[in-house]
Amino acid sequence: MLKHIATIAIIFISASAARAQECNHFLYLQKDKVVEMTIYNKKGEPNGKQVYQVSDVSTSGGTITGKLNSEMFDKKGKSTVKANSSVQCNGGVFFIDMKLMLPQQQAEQAESTDAQVSAQSSYIDYPANMKVGDQLKDGNFSMDVKRGSMTQTVTMQITERKVLAQESVTTTAGTWDCFKISAHTHLSIKTGPIGIPLNYDYTEWYAPGFGLIKSDGKYGGTAITSIK
Repeated sequence: MLKHIATIAIIFISASAARAQECNHFLYLQKDKVVEMTIYNKKGEPNGKQVYQVSDVSTSGGTITGKLNSEMFDKKGKSTVKANSSVQCNGGVFFIDMKLMLPQQQAEQAESTDAQVSAQSSYIDYPANMKVGDQLKDGNFSMDVKRGSMTQTVTMQITERKVLAQESVTTTAGTWDCFKISAHTHLSIKTGPIGIPLNYDYTEWYAPGFGLIKSDGKYGGTAITSIK
């Protein structure tokens, strides 16, 4: 009986180690890693940057979580907002906190020092075994931003996620073999009874075992330009 329990324990530990190995190359799951992502306007011109630092990495129940400290800078290099978020990985499946996918203006509002923000963590996933032609799962996010007596509700749905192709992507930070993924975002910003809808399509490039490298859409894009 004891031998049987020991065998089960060894299998469990081996499986957990294998899952961890599938996740440990992701950029945002390496403690103290600093990633700089340049933000581009719709003309393709640099318009600022977002700097992420992995402050902590922990493991629980086979899921590895990386906690991120981020800081956004405008095109003049002035810091505009600081934030905290997280990413996760389990068995090579990568999960991104959808707060990281908010457009720049809404991200700044969410982290404003004069606002009270209420939001539940919502993650969007990137499968370990994706292939060209796959339809990926939708993502949904909602938050309330309160300033004084005014409350603004922001909801975001990311749908129609499809793996279009495999492409090599090169930036000043390196070269990666990526999956090209298209998606549609519906953003609703509601203050009282008045709601402002915003719909846009975008494309992103995801490197398996590494993370998101680049994005491009109607209102601009991003790309990793430095890794330390």
